[in-house]
Amino acid sequence: MGDKSRSASTTIAAPPATVFAILADPRQHPRIDGSGNVKDSIEGPERLELGSQFGMDMKMGAPYKIKNKVVEFEADKLIAWRHMGTHRWRYELSPTPDGGTEVTETWDLSHCNPVLRATLSASFGSKTQKALEATLVKLKAAAEADTPT
Repeated sequence: MGDKSRSASTTIAAPPATVFAILADPRQHPRIDGSGNVKDSIEGPERLELGSQFGMDMKMGAPYKIKNKVVEFEADKLIAWRHMGTHRWRYELSPTPDGGTEVTETWDLSHCNPVLRATLSASFGSKTQKALEATLVKLKAAAEADTPT
């Protein structure tokens, strides 16, 4: 991990397709956001795919808008996006033997230049780690609620 990324993982009692459906729908991102910064989806497709762009209303102190682009995509397994910065938010999904999903969320700074990487890591690293963990709690609750019993 270090200054190149922050990650958190959880196991969800829902199949990968259910978890991925939430992640690939930008309108559901406020539902699962653990940072408290994502307020609403403002534009974009109903289902993301590689190259999709989507905008979000955000608030970290002051409100702002951000545009994201999907830069990694493998249905039901991997999705990652970035905004104007080169850092990424990545979700990797693996099926578990009992029909659930192991999910790892990563705030990936490896694509940033060293100065930006060090600045982001020092300024937001521990706050982002807490947000990753909180997001996975919300994603788990959402996916399990969306899974028929």
